Amino acid sequence: MRDNPLRGWQVERDDIRFVGQDLQRPECIIAQRDGTLWSADAGGGVMRIDLDGSQQLLAPGDANVGDAGFEQRFVQSQNTSLPNGLALTVEGDFIICNWGLDRIERLSRSGELTVLYADLNGKPFGKTNFPLLDSKGRIWFTVTTQMQPWTDSINADVADGYIGLIDEQGVRVVAEGFRGTNEIRFDDREEWLYVVESNGRCISRMRVGPDATLGEREVYGPDKLEGFPDGFAFDSYGNLWVTLIMTDKLIAITPDGDVLTLLDDSNADATAELYRQRDAGTLTPATMQAARGSLAPWMASITFGGPDLTTVYLGSLLGTRIPSFRSPVAGQPLIHW
Repeated sequence: MRDNPLRGWQVERDDIRFVGQDLQRPECIIAQRDGTLWSADAGGGVMRIDLDGSQQLLAPGDANVGDAGFEQRFVQSQNTSLPNGLALTVEGDFIICNWGLDRIERLSRSGELTVLYADLNGKPFGKTNFPLLDSKGRIWFTVTTQMQPWTDSINADVADGYIGLIDEQGVRVVAEGFRGTNEIRFDDREEWLYVVESNGRCISRMRVGPDATLGEREVYGPDKLEGFPDGFAFDSYGNLWVTLIMTDKLIAITPDGDVLTLLDDSNADATAELYRQRDAGTLTPATMQAARGSLAPWMASITFGGPDLTTVYLGSLLGTRIPSFRSPVAGQPLIHW
C-alpha cells in the first residue's frame, strides 16, 4: 500500500491565497482545467472568476435577491433566489439547487434561467441543496429538510432529507430518511454514491444499481464526526476531504477510517458553546452565526482544481472571497469538465 501523503501534513496559513472579492455566499465552486472558477452567488446566479481576477455575475436580470441580512437570507431563506449547489453540464450550462426558492434550475451561459422543477409531483421539495450529474446525463439532487426554517431540523433531529433523480421519466425520490442531506458524490466508477448527512454528523454511502436504484445505506468512516459535515471530495489516494461547517475545520477520512485534521480555523469558545447547545437540542441561529472562523466563515465546500488537480478551493456561506492552497495529492477527476 502506498504511503498516505496526508499523514503528518497540514495546511500552512502562510500558504493560503485568496481568490475573488465582494462575493456573496460562495457556497459551491466549480473549477475548470483552464483556471476559470464558477461560484454560486447570492446575487441570484453564478459568479465567473478568471485567472486575471476579473469577475462577472451570470444571472437573470429579474432575479429577486431580497434582504441581505442574516436572518432573512441564512435562516428563513424563503422566496428569494439563493443558489446553493452547482453542477456543470457538458453543454456548459449550470444546474442549480436554489435554496431560497426550493427548486431546481438550469442557467445558460447567456444568463437565461429555466426552472426544471419547482415541486415534486405537486408537493413542495423542501430545501434543495446539491445537484450531481452522472455519466448518463441524469441529475441526482439532495433535499436537506422539509422543515421551515431549516435550522429547526437540527434540534428536532428529524430524518426528513432525501435524494431525488431527474431523468427521461421525470423527477422522483430514490432514497430517503437522511438527517440533513447535503452534498453527494460518486466514486470514480459510479458504483457507490456517497452522501453527507450534516445533522447526522456522518458520511454514508449506497451501492448504485440498475435504473438508478440505490442499495442499503451504510456509514462510511466514523459513526459521528466532531462537527457538522457539509461538503466533501475524494483525492487520488482515496482520502475523503470533508468540511465541517461552523466548526470551520477541514478534515480527511483515510481509506483506513482514520480522521486527519488538515486545517483548523475554529473559534474555541464559540465552538464549545455550539457543541453544548447541539448536544442539549437547544441550538440557536445566533450561536450558529457566532461559531465561525476567519478564512472561510461557515466553511461549506471543497473543490480540487488547476491543471493537475492539486489546487484546493474552499467555499463558504459567510465569506466574501475564496481561500486556496496547494495539496500534496491530486483530487479525483470529475466526470464533466
